[in-house]
Amino acid sequence: MALGVAYSVAVTGVDGQLVEIEADIGQGLPSVHLVGLPDTALQESRDRVRSAVANTGEKWPDGRVILALSPATLPKIGSVYDLALAVAVLDAAGAIPSDRLGKTVLLGELALDGRVRRVRGILPAVIAARNAGWSRVIVPESALAEAGLVDGIEVFGAASLRTVVAWLRGEGALVEPNGILPDTGRYGGDLSEVVGQDEARWALEVAAAGGHHLLLTGPPGIGKTMLAQRLPGLLPPLTESEALEVTAIHSVAGALSDDHPLITMPPFVAPHHSTSASAMVGGGSGTARPGAVSRAHRGVLFLDECAEIGTKVLEAMRTPLEEGEVRIARRDGVARYPARFQLVLAANPCPCAPARDVDCICPPLARRRYLGKLSGPLMDRIDLWVQMHGQSGASFAAAEAESSAVVRGRVAAARQAAVHRWRDFGWATNAEVPGHILRQRFRLPSEATAPVEAALRLGRLSARGADRAIRVAWTICDLRGADLPGAQDVLAALNFRQRGAQ
Repeated sequence: MALGVAYSVAVTGVDGQLVEIEADIGQGLPSVHLVGLPDTALQESRDRVRSAVANTGEKWPDGRVILALSPATLPKIGSVYDLALAVAVLDAAGAIPSDRLGKTVLLGELALDGRVRRVRGILPAVIAARNAGWSRVIVPESALAEAGLVDGIEVFGAASLRTVVAWLRGEGALVEPNGILPDTGRYGGDLSEVVGQDEARWALEVAAAGGHHLLLTGPPGIGKTMLAQRLPGLLPPLTESEALEVTAIHSVAGALSDDHPLITMPPFVAPHHSTSASAMVGGGSGTARPGAVSRAHRGVLFLDECAEIGTKVLEAMRTPLEEGEVRIARRDGVARYPARFQLVLAANPCPCAPARDVDCICPPLARRRYLGKLSGPLMDRIDLWVQMHGQSGASFAAAEAESSAVVRGRVAAARQAAVHRWRDFGWATNAEVPGHILRQRFRLPSEATAPVEAALRLGRLSARGADRAIRVAWTICDLRGADLPGAQDVLAALNFRQRGAQ
């Protein structure tokens, strides 16, 4: 009996687990059997792998081939195991030496002619291999730049099964990463291009400084989308760990660019208002794929025309907004995706949406019903509400407004103050701080919290809303360079929660 072994990685969510692939060649009619909970794509790999081995010039065993993937209770999904399956069979047949297979992980799909094709989730798979103590990983050559982002493990790129077999035999070399760093340029336009709207610009600056959620309402063409698109330009670049985390999510989603394999700037995701709940929070058959909220992790999720989005889709966002994570249960297990993003909502005040509010022809019930999709629990999680109004003609003749670079400097200083304050707790922004910490260990003077307590007594504010108002007050305090929020900061934060009220 001949037995061969190779190793690959199963990716669930953004977490990976090592998979041992055993190939047994025994007596019987020529056939191939896969065991270990393979899905349809993996079942079809029997034919892909057999053709790839034959077209590479190697001999497929004349006998009964059993391929076992362990752990057997873990569902195996996709074509990432093709390369490892082929190498395991060749190892069992004695066609290749086993010296280099002991600490090598193999990732990639095989074409019928033996080419190694790129698959989703290469980056989290390489991270999982490194964390498990493996020393080498072989990936498709087209995914080499992505895999090369991981330190602490040797990464090689293979264009075909033939080159992998030659490398295992010591007869050739594989491609190594070139180490070129990606471009970290800004995108999304400059804030100086926005005409007027001083109040909305200030709210955008506060949102950027504290990581707060924002709602913009106003007639069409007033600049809501322009402001939202410029929010990522006010945020600081991602740290090294954040960049790897965000890139891993986009790798699983299959949304990485070959030119820029590492995402170093906060992402900006803007799904259409007709999107489904699965597309928003993640889903799909088998193992769930990341949705828009996860692809916007550490960045901005912009929902334009939010009043047109389905109620179920909006309500599905409540848990990610509160917990910063999505957990999706499917047939093949539970997928966990990070989802700590800044939400920006934009909506017209009514269905007819005239340039001037006095020209509205909608009945009062229709106006209330239009924004009624934004439920109370969802609105309670929005920190800043801004109602935008049309600009006068003089606004177009005014001097050029502040650029994104100037505002970004103030945002960076405010964020640095927040990092210094919360460094012992591990939080980076004011929006992440739990309410009980604000009320107990960082309690404000009674004269500063008096407006919040009055709003609570009158029922104008919930306990969650009070915590969020205090967080915004801390951000306003950081922007003006003070050490402790005062009554004016708290009043300004409360005012932000009423400006967008209809």
